[in-house]
Amino acid sequence: MALKPSCILLEATGGYERVVMQALQTAQLPVVRVNPRQVRDFGKACGQLAKTDKLDARLLALFAKAVPVIRTPVPTDETLKALVQRRQQLTEQLTREKNQLQQAQTRFIQADCQAAVVHLQERLKRVAQEIARHIEQTPDLQRKYALLLTMPGIGQVTASLLVAELPEMGHLSSKVISSLVGVAPKNRDSGTMRGQRRCWGGRAKVRTGLYMGMLSTVRYFEPLRVFYERLVEGGKAKKLALIACMRKLLTMLNAMCKTGTPASQKPLRAA
Repeated sequence: MALKPSCILLEATGGYERVVMQALQTAQLPVVRVNPRQVRDFGKACGQLAKTDKLDARLLALFAKAVPVIRTPVPTDETLKALVQRRQQLTEQLTREKNQLQQAQTRFIQADCQAAVVHLQERLKRVAQEIARHIEQTPDLQRKYALLLTMPGIGQVTASLLVAELPEMGHLSSKVISSLVGVAPKNRDSGTMRGQRRCWGGRAKVRTGLYMGMLSTVRYFEPLRVFYERLVEGGKAKKLALIACMRKLLTMLNAMCKTGTPASQKPLRAA
């Protein structure tokens, strides 16, 4: 008798779960990938401190029943995600080698660091070409990628990052998208304690990529530049103003992906 599961829950395991998740998505089964920290905290709250494969499987089943989880509405392209992550790894290596080159104390170390920089730059170029080739050969990815590039300040690196790491864009509400990225402010009020709203959690890679892109967007995209300046003039710290602009930008990008409307065609309504 064929099973008809309502939800299949997987923990993120550093990439080892990708093959299983991709197979389940291909079979159009309702699979959800969750942060292991959430499941561990849930287990502690239930009083389960022991850890075995059998207990973990039971805990995941209980977690799926008790906690609302967001099912990815479209399959994640694991090939593109792996390529984008490889680009990030090479970028970090390149930054380290450049820093070491600046501090090199002998000609030999300088030459070695310079050779490493050139080598890493060439590898980054090859990875970028492979990312572009993969997106071009995948119509759904190409459409979303081309839409994102119409937004001033969003370049090829940020656009491919969003396509790979945020496949939910265009399928969920802007509030949920902002929460997934980790730019939605959350309350920390309890009893007599009243504090500022803070953002935490979410997808750090997307958040970092957007933040770097925002430094350019607030200079060249008039609506966000005016919004940013108004926040700063009103007394908001520059970093907080940038985060607010990131949230506004995500709302606009989400609307673009939902409607298929490029940024150059106005007006855009937030979804």
